[in-house]
Amino acid sequence: MDYIATLFTHNPQDIEVFKQGLSIIREGRKEEGVYEIIFSATSHDPRATSHDLVIEPYPPAPKKLLISDMDSTMIHQECIDELADFVGKKAHVAAITERAMNGEMVFEEALRERVALLKGLPVEKLQQCFDERITAMDGAKELVSAFKASGGKAVLVSGGFTFFTERVARMLGFDEHYANILEVENGRLTGTVREPILGKEAKLAELHRQCKLLGCQPENVIAIGDGANDLPMLKEAGLGIATHAKPVVAAQVKSRINHGDLSSILYVL
Repeated sequence: MDYIATLFTHNPQDIEVFKQGLSIIREGRKEEGVYEIIFSATSHDPRATSHDLVIEPYPPAPKKLLISDMDSTMIHQECIDELADFVGKKAHVAAITERAMNGEMVFEEALRERVALLKGLPVEKLQQCFDERITAMDGAKELVSAFKASGGKAVLVSGGFTFFTERVARMLGFDEHYANILEVENGRLTGTVREPILGKEAKLAELHRQCKLLGCQPENVIAIGDGANDLPMLKEAGLGIATHAKPVVAAQVKSRINHGDLSSILYVL
């Protein structure tokens, strides 16, 4: 099978290590620190390399859908961890988040447990959290803009909350957003989230739903994420990219951005 790989490195030795055992069809430098290699191989496992890498079948299918996680992917933060800081429980909640993103807990159970710790938080603190703490990941806006300029659709799908996806989608230019809904009563969080919870299977289902709407196949999708709840959609997409991902994700996804930012993905559009 033929593949195309885009490697991001300033070390020529990285290129030579990557090429070992491959039948090279064509290679060249796109610009300083960015190399493109087209090769043929029966199988290829690039995870032992340390540089950033995007790899997909060659010739690559045209991409019509960009579907992405939000927390720690399109923004630097985990919104629920930041909300927990307002009730003095950030360390506790962040520890649960870390376990859930590493696949050590069932996502839905972990979300219910964390949301319960937010009970009583005044709803106005959500806007304060967004205004004071939420920042876009470097390259996020540029990536979404470029993808849409090429005629594609951009969808934000998160295991977080619609309060934040609505604002992040608007900030970055996403066409649609989907997430969980926090329950509110008398101006305060009830400590519950509306069921059913949007978890990993729901993210995968949204990928398929969007493909049906667009009349395309999963091979026409770029999916981006960092946590265990992103794995099904990352594996299903024609190009699944793990960005600064948890170990359980990095071990199962060939394309990854660990050192650079989301603007690296512009090279493969």
